[in-house]
Amino acid sequence: MKDFRVELKKVVDDSYDVKIGRNLIPVLIEDIKKGLAGNIKKFAVITDSVVEPLYGEPVLKALKEVGYQGDMFVFPAGEKSKVRKTKEILEDAMLAKEYRRDCCVIAVGGGVVTDLAGFLAGTFGRGVPFINFATTLLSAADASIGGKTAVDTDLATNLIGLIYQPLKVYVDIDTWKTLPKRHLINGLAETVKHACLADKEFFNYIENHVEEILDCDPEVCEHISEKNCEVKYQVVMKDEREKNLRETLNLGHTVGRAIETVSDYCLLHGEALAIGMTAQVNLGCKLGYLTPEERDRVIALQTRIGLPVAIPDYIDKEKLVEKLYTDKKVRDGKLRFVFQRGIGEVMTFGEDVYARPVAEGEIREIIDAM
Repeated sequence: MKDFRVELKKVVDDSYDVKIGRNLIPVLIEDIKKGLAGNIKKFAVITDSVVEPLYGEPVLKALKEVGYQGDMFVFPAGEKSKVRKTKEILEDAMLAKEYRRDCCVIAVGGGVVTDLAGFLAGTFGRGVPFINFATTLLSAADASIGGKTAVDTDLATNLIGLIYQPLKVYVDIDTWKTLPKRHLINGLAETVKHACLADKEFFNYIENHVEEILDCDPEVCEHISEKNCEVKYQVVMKDEREKNLRETLNLGHTVGRAIETVSDYCLLHGEALAIGMTAQVNLGCKLGYLTPEERDRVIALQTRIGLPVAIPDYIDKEKLVEKLYTDKKVRDGKLRFVFQRGIGEVMTFGEDVYARPVAEGEIREIIDAM
């Protein structure tokens, strides 16, 4: 009997740039001409049915005008499309048009598009390069850094996926002007979460500029995009594979993701997260992690923005409690929560431990009161 060892140690540089600005389609095309995707000449533009005429078609047209090959691959807009079946349909469509390993994926859209297209790129031909062109505030805050891609299942959101980094991310502030008001408000939930977990001054800034953000003031919007990137980078840089610290980005998500699923996606992700953040600060206040005044500031800011802070009447609270156990932070059948310490920090519960067990009765009491 003999053993044969396969040595595969690697040093991989997955660094990339995030470009924040306005009118970025010409910048994207110029970057590709300068070699962003190497010698690749064929691009799969993946987008949804809402974004296709607004930004998908202009991106594809601009690519073709400078001599690149490209095709548009479109799926129905909405979280319900972020499933394995949609990924399969897109892959088959690409294969039918003779896309192979010598292509690059350009994801044009919000978080659903970037999650789905990034996951597809990571598995298509065992991995092809991809570029994110974010067109929503939510995707700018949540998908611009980190490389987390995934699809949803009937059980829960984002349980199947991989960490796969893009070549570059473009955050085009001009695209926010075409967002429905509800979606702009929805996008601010992740921004508030970032401020709560890592930057008190950023929280103060949001409090002082809510109206300018909702009016898409260019200077203010560029600032919050940059701050979102800074907060997320400081976490992802230290824990790309979500072994410990990256769990802090799940602040508010234990209840948030569960209620998003139980609502059958009637609630947008940011709306569900805001309710989850409210549950988190209520329980955190009860446990002594933040003061009643700090709790009230978080809830008041979300309310000013227009985000929901109460559980809708149509939500079955028993199903909601049951759904909490599908959260990826669950260990040995026990619920675990990330908590903020005051405003601008997160709690630690030991060396490199950022989530603590919570008894079902503790969170049930909070949910019943909401």
